Amino acid sequence: MDIAEVARRSGVAASTLRFYEEKGLIASVGREGLRRRFAPDVLDQLALIALGQASGFSLDEIRGLFSPAGKPDIDRQMLREKADAIDATIRRLQAMREGLRHAAECPAKSHAECPTFQRLLKAAAAGVLQRRGGRWKYYVGS
Repeated sequence: MDIAEVARRSGVAASTLRFYEEKGLIASVGREGLRRRFAPDVLDQLALIALGQASGFSLDEIRGLFSPAGKPDIDRQMLREKADAIDATIRRLQAMREGLRHAAECPAKSHAECPTFQRLLKAAAAGVLQRRGGRWKYYVGS
């Protein structure tokens, strides 16, 4: 397939395909005139690149998901580590969401008078996140 066909079928711009080739993520199999030619399996490689990007992998990390021949060679430990990092991000975002909901619905006259909000501020400044009573919240101290 020429680069225009790959771009059309994959939805990836030709300029991005050239960039991916420059970064070593995909490889053309030759040229027809000035146009790059790709093997049909480049579409699978592009799908794996898209999945990797959606999962938060850098392009350098994604390059490591392929063997030198361009076939998927996925390091399962790397996947576990990325899943753990995503879990940590989810916990942090859930705690942030709960803090924002509390701040929006707090019955105190002002946030300055709310002990929970003050704990949230201090914990946010310290970067402390703990699980209490089945929920993730920011806490300072015990």
